[in-house]
Amino acid sequence: MRVITGTARGRRLLTLEGEDVRPTTDRVKEAVFSVIQFETEGRVFLDLFAGSGQMGIEALSRGAREAVFVDSSKKAVEIIRKNLAATKLDRNARVRQTDWQSFLASGGQEFDIAFLDPPYGKGILQSALERLPVHMRKTGVIIAENPLDEEILSEYGEFALDRQYRYGKIKISTFRHKELLS
Repeated sequence: MRVITGTARGRRLLTLEGEDVRPTTDRVKEAVFSVIQFETEGRVFLDLFAGSGQMGIEALSRGAREAVFVDSSKKAVEIIRKNLAATKLDRNARVRQTDWQSFLASGGQEFDIAFLDPPYGKGILQSALERLPVHMRKTGVIIAENPLDEEILSEYGEFALDRQYRYGKIKISTFRHKELLS
């Protein structure tokens, strides 16, 4: 796993070990950032189920103003901090060890881009998509990664499905504010 482009281009990132770990592939990561390539610079990025932090780190490397990393695992948070230090992107990062529900319930900050890749098949993605829109700027984009056979709705709050992309057994869905889609 590596940073694809930007200030930390080519840097290798540590990843978590274990059977439950499923890092976003470089191919899918590249596709996601291709979709938002002109929307990343100067923006606030939320990596809600951060794991190793690779998506938020990629956003920072590409010029995001700030990235917020949220993961409930102590090991994940340690890996994220190590990866941020290795890429020298820790200055613009906030790392929170908490579960996603508590983080979203704490409110406060609005995000321009949110990336969600929770454990598959547990209904977590759907629940997170229901709660996330109130934390998004109107001009923001929500990006969800899930397996093809896992259903998601076409609308969550004021955000509606914009596009879907297929990569093997993975689906990437982007949601934007309804007013911006019409």
